[in-house]
Amino acid sequence: GQHIVAPIIMYHGAQDWLRHIAEKRNIGLTLFDATEPDALRQAIQPGKTAIVWIETPVNPTWDVIDIEDAATAAHEAGAILGVDCTVATPLTTRALDWGADIVFHSATKYLNGHSDVLAGVLVTKEQNERWNEIQFIRKYVGGVLGSFEAWLLLRGMRTLSIRFERASQNALRIAQHFEHHSKIEAVLYPGLASHPGHQIAKKQMMNGFGGMMSFCVKGGETEAKAIATHLQLFIPATSLGGVESLVEHRASVEGPMSQVQPNLLRFSIGIENSDDLIADLEQALDKI
Repeated sequence: GQHIVAPIIMYHGAQDWLRHIAEKRNIGLTLFDATEPDALRQAIQPGKTAIVWIETPVNPTWDVIDIEDAATAAHEAGAILGVDCTVATPLTTRALDWGADIVFHSATKYLNGHSDVLAGVLVTKEQNERWNEIQFIRKYVGGVLGSFEAWLLLRGMRTLSIRFERASQNALRIAQHFEHHSKIEAVLYPGLASHPGHQIAKKQMMNGFGGMMSFCVKGGETEAKAIATHLQLFIPATSLGGVESLVEHRASVEGPMSQVQPNLLRFSIGIENSDDLIADLEQALDKI
């Protein structure tokens, strides 16, 4: 096939890479709106689309894509489905069981959990021809993880369950606390019952909804940036999934081509005391 389908809002680095590959290799790339129920099927070109690439929840708006439906749509058109489950982690979302052909995890994030390793994981259900090709590319042109980094990653994975549970609990409490705050336009978190994708999230996320959330701040970009500046416990940084809580103004990070609304702040909620995190957010909001 000579065509790729992916969400219009997704991890910016992955979208940049897809755009670059598509341009260099003359491959068609169609981006679809993950909030529209039929957009994925409409974007697929049967007989031409080679891979449908999704992430769920979608970074940084945390829309939830039904993996089972996406797999059905891709397979009916003769394409394969790749799923980035970095945010959900293998603890909550078993994408292969829902029909995915390839699953990706940025092990830098939750799997490691301590912000000190760069690593990635690709998983397939079977050791088939596709797996053999991935192994070949990894062996000859890919990055191979060093022994110390592998040890650090193993160390992190031993506490993944308890870290993810605590981050999920903190995030849900924060989301519920600020859902109706007078200075917050919207709290984007799939664990909220009001979230448009909550029912899908309940179906395919088994052990919590994770620690990633976003606030859309009333007023606009200036107010959003001011909140980030006034925060004291949240570290301004781009990564996610570590034990520490992070904040970033995502549109500024992504640059002029960003599809993210300018009033959005992305949070990676860590394992700190939730009362402390709520108090920090309250004092920052009080200053705008």
